[in-house]
Amino acid sequence: LKTGFLKWKPDYDSAATEYGKAAVAFKNAKQFDQAREACLREAEAHENNKALFHAAKAYEQAGMMLKEMQRLPEAVQLIEKASMMYLENGTPDTAAISLERAGKLIENVSPEKAVQLYQQAAAVFENEERLRQALEMHGKASRLLVRGRRLDEAALSLQKEKSIYKEIENYPSCFKKTIAQVLVHLHRNDYVAAERCVRESYSIPGFNGSEDCAALEQLLEGYDQQDQDQVSRVCNSPLFKYMDNDYAKLGLTLAVPGGGIKKKAPNAAQDKARGPAAGGSHGDEEDDEYSGGLC
Repeated sequence: LKTGFLKWKPDYDSAATEYGKAAVAFKNAKQFDQAREACLREAEAHENNKALFHAAKAYEQAGMMLKEMQRLPEAVQLIEKASMMYLENGTPDTAAISLERAGKLIENVSPEKAVQLYQQAAAVFENEERLRQALEMHGKASRLLVRGRRLDEAALSLQKEKSIYKEIENYPSCFKKTIAQVLVHLHRNDYVAAERCVRESYSIPGFNGSEDCAALEQLLEGYDQQDQDQVSRVCNSPLFKYMDNDYAKLGLTLAVPGGGIKKKAPNAAQDKARGPAAGGSHGDEEDDEYSGGLC
């Protein structure tokens, strides 16, 4: 980097190479703080040399050194900086992968930040029309939002997933996202939104008449009639139990409003109908057989 009478301009390229070697040596010696410093100097040399891709790589490596030191928020900051450089350099795929990596790092420490990173990665993949990768990122964000009980945001995220699945004509996955949406809306105590969600899904080819559709109709009927038994029966079916764990938990913890008090009314009516028949003749039994109506 030094200049002199015969060397007017620093040799950033060679300096970056030497800093890179130093970083590897420090890393192998488990001296992560010195390795981080060497990576940052390498990145600076690459920036001065207008080599943005290599500078981003060095910033990412510095972030990984911080990860080894358990300084995760600082690590994520550097990796985010690297992703911006990748975008500026015209390599968006690498930028999105970096954002996903940062999300994984911070997921257990700060789920809110992880959601933001996954959504940024999804946006980059969508811009590149890599919809399957975008779906994976949206899926991670949705599950984290559900886990954190941020249900309003989870409903929007699931709708985004469902729209992309519909766009790529993966209709069975649309059905599964509809189930997840309905569970989220019911946990938000928004029956109207849950019902609308199912009604809108009738436009998806194959939904009407599917096992998913029948189960959701039973679930909404049980919830509307405050029949906890019916709701629990639907939510304990294999269709619901073998969903992603976060959505399966929503099903298992779903409680109808009012605690399912009204569910006992039909049984009471049947007992009342059977009462006189028990003490009467067979003729009385025949008369009372349909006393409650054909249904």
